[in-house]
This record gives sequence, structure tokens and C-alpha cells, in this order.
Amino acid sequence: MKTVSLSLFTPFPSITAAFTSRHGGISKAPYTDANLAFHVGDNPEDVVTNHDLLADTLAYNRHSLIHMRQIHSDRIVIVDETLNFDTPPECDALITNRIETPLMVMSADCTGILIYDPIQKAIAAVHAGRAGALNAILPKTIQKMGEAFGSLRENLHIVLGPSIGGCCYEINETIASECTSKGYGLALRREDEKVFLDVNTILLKQLKELNIENVEVIKHCTSCRCDEYFSYRADAQQTGRIAGVIILR
Repeated sequence: MKTVSLSLFTPFPSITAAFTSRHGGISKAPYTDANLAFHVGDNPEDVVTNHDLLADTLAYNRHSLIHMRQIHSDRIVIVDETLNFDTPPECDALITNRIETPLMVMSADCTGILIYDPIQKAIAAVHAGRAGALNAILPKTIQKMGEAFGSLRENLHIVLGPSIGGCCYEINETIASECTSKGYGLALRREDEKVFLDVNTILLKQLKELNIENVEVIKHCTSCRCDEYFSYRADAQQTGRIAGVIILR
């Protein structure tokens, strides 16, 4: 399966991490072809095959993978031995310090985020769309990693995956007002009568306020590059999901 390498994590042999593209799987249109989500209407057997292909690519046991039933919330789950591939929790962030336990976040315009603490050997996978970003899912996950594993902010390495950019994410005035009221007016762009939002600007502001410097952004707009990634907007809402995966070795 085709993946996007992450330069920020390259120096660390104790983890494997990547984001997928929409290529290298077997799903049929409109999920062509590496869809990893079960909830979008794709053939479940094809989705399982795609997961097996990704597991082969990144060298992990598919049954040990933990993914999420994502709900645009600020709910964070600490992954333990009770969870497995067939029991995805309802949440928008996963954290763990368990080795050989892959964590997965799926997206099709929202920002998937992977976090690694090389000191305490802890990882996280976070789903941050507009709602999650405005509800501070990323800072809350960072706080939870500190509480659960003793992770210090200055030691965290964080990658923001492919997502829809401010070039394409048009919103309404109600959402724009909410962004402004929460101090994120800088994430808005106005063009004629339209207003656009860049979610990553919100996330990067949150990380800056936490004095976190080890950050990489995959600057690929999923809507502009819907040939390479799934995009909920560009694909008229019927599409697959790419994923970010991180594994402690």
C-alpha cells in the first residue's frame, strides 16, 4: 500500500509511523482503492483486505491494530489489553505505551495527528476536524499523555497529516463567528462573499501556545489532491478514508 513517509519520525527506530494515500488497495469505486473505513458503505471484505495490505506494508499484526469510531468529540481513550481490531472505541484520540499495538486515525479532509514521546515511550493518534480542533482535542490529548505516562510537552514530536486546506474548506458565517469568538480568527480567509477555514492554523496555534516545537505538517490539501487522497468534499461525500498509523516497537 502506498504511504507517505514522515521525516520528523525518521530518527527514531523505536516507532513505525506513516499516513496512507488512496492507492494500493482493492476497493471499487467510489472507494477506489485503499479505503480503510468500514462505516462508509464499502464492501467489508475489501476493507479487511486493505487493512491486511497495510499491515503487511508496515509490518504489524492487523488484529492488534486499534482504530476508532470517530465522533468529532474530545473523548480520549487509553488503549489497554481489552481492546483489539474488532472492538474500536467511540472516541477521537487514542493513547498508549504498549509496544506492538498500532494506533490508527482515519480521515477524508479532517486532520489526522500522530504523536510520539521518545522519552516516556508513548504514542497517540488524534482525529481533529473543525469541531475537534475548536474543542481542543489536541491539547487535551497532550494533557492526557502527561497524566497517564508522564509525557512532557517539550519532548513530544507531532505530525499533522494530509487534510483539507484553507484554499478549499468553505464554511458559513456561523462557524466563522465561532472561530473568531474562540480566538482563531487568523484561521479564516475571506474571498468575495465566501469564507474559508484552515483547521491546521488552529492546531498550530494550540501547539505554539504549549511551546511545542517538534512539529511536521504534511502540506497536501486532500481536496486539491483528491487524486492522491480521499476527500469528503471533493468526492461529494461518498468516499473512503486514508489513515495515519503509529506503532511502538
